[in-house]
Amino acid sequence: MTIANHIEKVRQGLREGKFTSEAAVSQGILLPALHALGWPVFDTSIVIPEFSVEGRRVDYALCHPENRPSVFIEVKKVGLSEGADRQLFEYAFHLGVPMAILTDGQEWSFYLPGEQGRYDERRVYKLDLLERDIAEAKSRLDRYLSYSNVCSGAALNFARSDYQNVARVRIIETNLPKAWEALLKDQDSLLLEMLAEKVEDLCGYKPDLDVCSQFLEMQSKNNKQIDKYEVERKPPIKQMKPFTPATNTIHTRTIDNFNFVFKGQEFPARSAREVMTKLFQLISKEDSRFLDRFASRKHGKKRRYLARDKHDLYPNRPDLAEQHSVEVVAGWWLGTNYSRRNIQDIIELALEVAGPQLSNATKANVL
Repeated sequence: MTIANHIEKVRQGLREGKFTSEAAVSQGILLPALHALGWPVFDTSIVIPEFSVEGRRVDYALCHPENRPSVFIEVKKVGLSEGADRQLFEYAFHLGVPMAILTDGQEWSFYLPGEQGRYDERRVYKLDLLERDIAEAKSRLDRYLSYSNVCSGAALNFARSDYQNVARVRIIETNLPKAWEALLKDQDSLLLEMLAEKVEDLCGYKPDLDVCSQFLEMQSKNNKQIDKYEVERKPPIKQMKPFTPATNTIHTRTIDNFNFVFKGQEFPARSAREVMTKLFQLISKEDSRFLDRFASRKHGKKRRYLARDKHDLYPNRPDLAEQHSVEVVAGWWLGTNYSRRNIQDIIELALEVAGPQLSNATKANVL
């Protein structure tokens, strides 16, 4: 199997939530990728699993020559690689290994531990297999991780050249406005919560997350309107349309407005959160592995939509865990502190994980 074919297969598996553990990521993603990149994965003097470093272990050491590590690889469960780079750097520093890779199967971070700066500043490149196209993913894996490039030293030279490339600064400057626009458009739940809490700090009243969602949507529209006038070189807009929260439309929807259909049967719900909760319960009854697969998917920037422990839903926010979580089935907790737009995204992710048969038999729109 070529590396491009493997990447395509992995992308499909990630979308379906098939990789539910570190072992699944290692055996289903990493080792086949190394094999496709030319590594003799069955030669344990070259691809060494659980390489020992002062009584601790690195998941994999890629060696050239035999038994001499050139690359360390640390594997994490999908969505749980945050913060694992420090441990990996300590291992690499101890033995002078020039390149280190941290992956959860979906995201691959390539590091040069010997360079200067914070851990994140020594990252050469971050590859997300679901965000990048297959050609780009293939190119980067070949560049930094193919057996021939590592053995010849080309992989390390490529990494150092890319690290020093001043074009990164220009790329960052170009993408900062796009990133801000994406934050406004995507409305990550953390951004909504931060906005709501800041309003509460200023006036003593905490707005509903849907009100915050409406505000961000208005800001995005205003930004686009300003950009349009700047491109056309017309006089600047003197006053943008003021924001008026449509609270009357948020709190006056009837039960019928939230009805949803699952496998041909209509179910009532009093809120978007109830639609989401009922849908998770119904799908889990049809598919006993659904919750495990959904939990293995990458969720929000810092939050988990679904977890075994409700405190994992909102890291460092036990207040939110107590007030805004529901046990959908025994032993599984679902976060509910989301706007309707966020909930719609979670529902669509759930249907993607559930598969086409259940997805095609479901109609659930809370917007």
